[in-house]
Amino acid sequence: MGGIFGVASKKNCVMDVFFGTDYHSHLGTRRGGMAVYGPTGFDRAIHNIQNSPFRTKFERDVEEFEGHLGIGCISDYEPQPLLVQSHLGSYALTTVGKINNLDELVEHSYENGCSHFQEMSGGNINPTELVASLINQKDSIEEGIRYVQEMVDGSMTLLLMTSKGIYAGRDRLGRTPLFIGKKEDAFCVSFESFAYLNLGYSDFKELGPAEIVYITPESVETLLPALEPMRICSFLWVYYGYPTSTYEGVNVEQMRYNCGDLLARRDDANPDIVAGVPDSGIAHAIGYANRSGIPFARPFIKYTPTWPRSFMPPKQSDRNLIAKMKLIPVDALIRNKSLLLIDDSIVRGTQLRETTEFLYQSGAKEVHIRPACPPLLFGCKYLNFSRSNSEMDLITRRIIQQREGEHAEEMLQDYANPDSDNYKEMIEEIRKQLNFTTLCYHRLDDLIASIGISPCKLCTYCWNGKE
Repeated sequence: MGGIFGVASKKNCVMDVFFGTDYHSHLGTRRGGMAVYGPTGFDRAIHNIQNSPFRTKFERDVEEFEGHLGIGCISDYEPQPLLVQSHLGSYALTTVGKINNLDELVEHSYENGCSHFQEMSGGNINPTELVASLINQKDSIEEGIRYVQEMVDGSMTLLLMTSKGIYAGRDRLGRTPLFIGKKEDAFCVSFESFAYLNLGYSDFKELGPAEIVYITPESVETLLPALEPMRICSFLWVYYGYPTSTYEGVNVEQMRYNCGDLLARRDDANPDIVAGVPDSGIAHAIGYANRSGIPFARPFIKYTPTWPRSFMPPKQSDRNLIAKMKLIPVDALIRNKSLLLIDDSIVRGTQLRETTEFLYQSGAKEVHIRPACPPLLFGCKYLNFSRSNSEMDLITRRIIQQREGEHAEEMLQDYANPDSDNYKEMIEEIRKQLNFTTLCYHRLDDLIASIGISPCKLCTYCWNGKE
């Protein structure tokens, strides 16, 4: 995933960019970057944040930077923002998204005057540099951003900063959000709606799908209006989004309460306590507990001094170890207890199986698992939230493949139907493999109801394969 933040101010805006970007640290773990425009022109810094929080890596840069325009990013992949010089002038660029047709667009760029791309580590082309190449094929930045929206298969939201102002463009189908905040003598633009509130900004507007605006310290000008079709990622509410954020008028924390409430309405389990896997499962569990009347408790406490962020390293073995190291058990709430545990999702199942085995070893009598979303059947094509290298990493797909063999693909829709026999048998097989006492997933219709906006505006591809 990743997060972006920008400021256009009549005053020095470096601290606003610093703190606003830092508030996106839950969206990525690999790299952070800041770029500002001030008296000496463009300044930029990019740091590896895999082993340190964003703010500790950028404290020295903040002291040295000065500017009235600035953008920042948290990235899971490429180093950014990039500084670009072209026939459109000099600018800084940062992006959030996923380009499925990257190779095709690289060839297209070669054919249209681009001579080369810088290689990142591993020999990959920086997707943000490719976006710059596409923008530069047009006669204006505005046209270039719209061209990117049209050409990219996947998703692409971006901020582009010139010496005069900041262009902001939301993804063509609004898969990721983008908000404008306002205070005296300044405007900001942010992926997360909460990131600017403590900086003194108030809500100004939420960009619609494909909307492009130009931001200066004095104004926000709509260059190209929003388009009607929307497919915002449902998983933003389930997991990615910070609890204080609101997308399309729906608060993340409230949605998770709704989610747990609807899970409880369909359930007949009778555990001693309800718990959430920290942090993203906690609000779901509170909603479940409030509806069911079963006490909410915390049999695990997250060790936040050294593990404050929710994401995991890309290497599976490291993820398994860190998942265990982050959570400290509370014996008095586990031993001889029947536990109902809510997690945001089950991807591979490895971590939750180990957590369950640890609970049994700690004296738990029963462990009932309630994922807060339906079974994941399709790898994300748009935001890479599942972090899977292959759809066969998904425990559901491995089971379906074992059951159906060469006919697995054509049977997927039946396995996505919570009322089908194949679905029920798949869930039972997952339960046995992961050693849960019982397993009951959130239904897709209930998930959509938990969000509460029109289903046609939501992307649910990872659960039902429908674009």
